[in-house]
Amino acid sequence: MDRGRGNPQHRWLSFAGETVDDNTILIQRTLRSGQKVHYDGNIVIIGDINPGAEVVATGNIIVMGAVRGVVHAGAGGNEKAMVLAFRLEPTQLRIAGHITRPPDGQSSKPEQPEVARIKNGVVTIEIFNGERQG
Repeated sequence: MDRGRGNPQHRWLSFAGETVDDNTILIQRTLRSGQKVHYDGNIVIIGDINPGAEVVATGNIIVMGAVRGVVHAGAGGNEKAMVLAFRLEPTQLRIAGHITRPPDGQSSKPEQPEVARIKNGVVTIEIFNGERQG
């Protein structure tokens, strides 16, 4: 176990090839319009992000629910950050300096968890299959 590297606010642990970041907060509620969460690390939300709510993290954002508001992962420039949600329907999604939003008139609703990340310099949204990608 390595707990002494780098900034004590950003400790990383390594167990058998897995990396665990202990700079993560857990929010167990739905964020409603006008509510904002900004955090220097990863954010896990058990609930929804409703339209008008905003979540900004320097790390990853994982939502065990629906994203219908604004999410910004990798704030500060981390292009390896991702946004994962059971239902990914954001009004705006940002990763590092890349911004995207759904096309006008989009009516399809995702039926499986999806993950958004930067691939080849653009925000790519794919069905989450649980496989780790570098």
